[in-house]
Amino acid sequence: EEHSDLQPTVDPTKMGLGRSIAVLTSGGDAQGMNAAVRATVRVGIYTGAKVYFVHEGYQGLVDGGENICLATWESVSMMLQLGGTVIGSARCKDFRTREGRMKAACNLVKLGITNLCVIGGDGSLTGANEFRTEWSGLLVDLVRAGKITEEEAKKSSHLNIVGIVGSIDNDFCGTDMTIGTDSALHRIIEVVDAITTTAQRSDPTVHSKSESVNQINSFHQRTFILEVMGRHCGYLALVTALACGADWVFIPEMPPDDGWENHLCRRLSDQRARGSRLNVIIVAEGAMCKDGKPITSDQIKKLVTDRLGFDTRTTVLGHVQRGGTPSAFDRILGSRMGVEAVMALLEATPDTPACVVTLSGNHAIRLPLMECVQVTKEVTAAMAQGRFDDAIKLRGKSFENNWNTYKLLAHINPPDAKSNINVAIMNIGAPCAGMNSAVRAAVRMGIIQGHSMLAVHEGFDGLAQGQIEPLTWTSVSGWTGKGGSMLGTKRTLPGKRLEEISQNIAKFNIHALVIIGGFEAYVGGLELVQAREKYEEMCIPIVVIPATVSNNVPGSDFSIGADTALNTITSTCDRIKQSAAGTKRRVFIVETMGGYCGYLATMAGLAAGADAAYIFEEKFDIKDLEVSNSRIIYCSLFKRNESCNSNYTTDFIFNLYSEEGKGIFDCRKNVLGHMQQGGTPTPFDRNFGTKMGAKAVLWLTDKLKECYRHGRIFANTADSACVLGMRKRALTFQPLAELKEDTDFEHRIPKTQWWLKIRPIMKILAKYDIKLDTFEHADMEHVIKKRSFLGK
Repeated sequence: EEHSDLQPTVDPTKMGLGRSIAVLTSGGDAQGMNAAVRATVRVGIYTGAKVYFVHEGYQGLVDGGENICLATWESVSMMLQLGGTVIGSARCKDFRTREGRMKAACNLVKLGITNLCVIGGDGSLTGANEFRTEWSGLLVDLVRAGKITEEEAKKSSHLNIVGIVGSIDNDFCGTDMTIGTDSALHRIIEVVDAITTTAQRSDPTVHSKSESVNQINSFHQRTFILEVMGRHCGYLALVTALACGADWVFIPEMPPDDGWENHLCRRLSDQRARGSRLNVIIVAEGAMCKDGKPITSDQIKKLVTDRLGFDTRTTVLGHVQRGGTPSAFDRILGSRMGVEAVMALLEATPDTPACVVTLSGNHAIRLPLMECVQVTKEVTAAMAQGRFDDAIKLRGKSFENNWNTYKLLAHINPPDAKSNINVAIMNIGAPCAGMNSAVRAAVRMGIIQGHSMLAVHEGFDGLAQGQIEPLTWTSVSGWTGKGGSMLGTKRTLPGKRLEEISQNIAKFNIHALVIIGGFEAYVGGLELVQAREKYEEMCIPIVVIPATVSNNVPGSDFSIGADTALNTITSTCDRIKQSAAGTKRRVFIVETMGGYCGYLATMAGLAAGADAAYIFEEKFDIKDLEVSNSRIIYCSLFKRNESCNSNYTTDFIFNLYSEEGKGIFDCRKNVLGHMQQGGTPTPFDRNFGTKMGAKAVLWLTDKLKECYRHGRIFANTADSACVLGMRKRALTFQPLAELKEDTDFEHRIPKTQWWLKIRPIMKILAKYDIKLDTFEHADMEHVIKKRSFLGK
């Protein structure tokens, strides 16, 4: 994004003057489309453009009339929390014909609309691009037929198109996530959690020895087969399998090897022998064999029942996955994409290719639409030709990572050769959802590598007191779905107990340490590194995995647990808004957690459609509060983070609004408190935890090989103690010592925080007078750059 300073300075509130934008949703609906529509409308209006709704997708474009109507600021309020698409979506045969497209063009020209934002799947976006390419031809025909004048044709000589991908399958190449995918995963995981609890009854080992094991097995054993959507793309199936630790997954991109039936039955029996009472098999609806024959859930059920005699149940989720309210992630994604789409439309010229707004890591970027469609088609072609490795590569980095992690964690035959390495795992700081899935992945990855894994209970205190015990493969089964911390966690730092800690590292022969936790995990890790001079025992590889609802760990853009907390806050705010919708004149002040870090308040403000979010990082005074005061209509939501200002406490803001609002509105406050740390982890946190845990242990294994000298481990370089963090577009390891520069230790936050760039979006969507110049600017990139192997 280096070019942004070369951009001529345009007043963003005048960028769109005299322009008209139409927004439509097309194809299968996906949760979060409304967030994108709302953002497109509000940012369009903010730039001075006119924005039109097109109801019922392309059908509305063809039929015209009342289907294309002017949108106002208020017309999109309260739609953020609704699933599906409020403006309607339809499959449209007419638009596939030239006459249909001519009618559509005529309707747009008459209204002076030359900018089109299409939210839909790859089919819808390809249609939009065709429309754009033949636009000038359509106009010529319309003039000839006397439907429009030469003058009108001249005014609308060029059509700009920007696509936003809304599809629950995540089947579009060039973006890490499409709108709706995360919400669909929420629905699937809710079902998986519900199903797995029915199968977990008492433990077979508890029964008296006289009962035969077979008898017990027949009581408690169940196999569940879950069929999820994904005709050509196995993303939902793969991520679900990763997030619930399924025994087997069938995806179209990677058909099982020949003879998979025997392998599957063997795997299920092995799991049973290990004492597991539950087998889960995930099937994508497009699953197939290598010869292209479909593999159905009924076929698998018959196989398991006939061969193993297991009690087997099939659940086909179907359209449940499209339903429900959008997750916080989808609301934020939809909002960011809507903003970027308007910018892309207003900056487009006749020479720029139609683009699509996509997500890479945590950046909204623009890619040429047809390049993405091309790669998406190549996946289907690769699958049809049996080039399955290529298919997975073409799907992109994040798909490939998911697949590789799943494959590693699914093999349950630990090596016979032991590495004689002991790796200890601990949780530090406040508990948060997703910690356990990081522990589980780390333990299993370690066992696969031949290491012995040790649990340290109660954080650094436990390390000092020797509360350490071995962990086995089965001792962590079922942990991905459990909230909180199963190991037990404390905020105490190691500084005062270094002597005892070093003795226990020696006594338990610990060769490497995985620390999973929040800001204290980082500081604690740093204290151990600084103690290396005095205590030789501390000279072991250390990795810190950020896990805290506050998302304030230096070295990472995201931490495990923040997504779950965000969803909890968002759903609470939805309820609060709903309670006010009937009474009309209410102001709500909601206090979120986060210490001095405003991540939760800002992101939840964006996801819940708050009017303001007051945070520590951005100083505010009484004038800001008055500005907000003058624009409260009803049911306003204010977000405040717990340490944002010592004088303007939640009570102060509450009293101010109560006093100022007498006779106009009444005021209520909600302090959300510890509910934000609880709850079942969201699919994002389960997966993120799983990937981080697995990657951390693989890194430790490499480091241990490097540090092995004369029969012992000795690690005292800065790069042998790292934070594993998500940076922009990749997971990276950064030395704890190097991150000191970027850390504000007094306020427990990193000095640079990427999400501050998203704050202007939140303010614009809440109707502030604000300049967009602080806003992240995305230039067009190319798919091929990132996927150089395509040319090979």
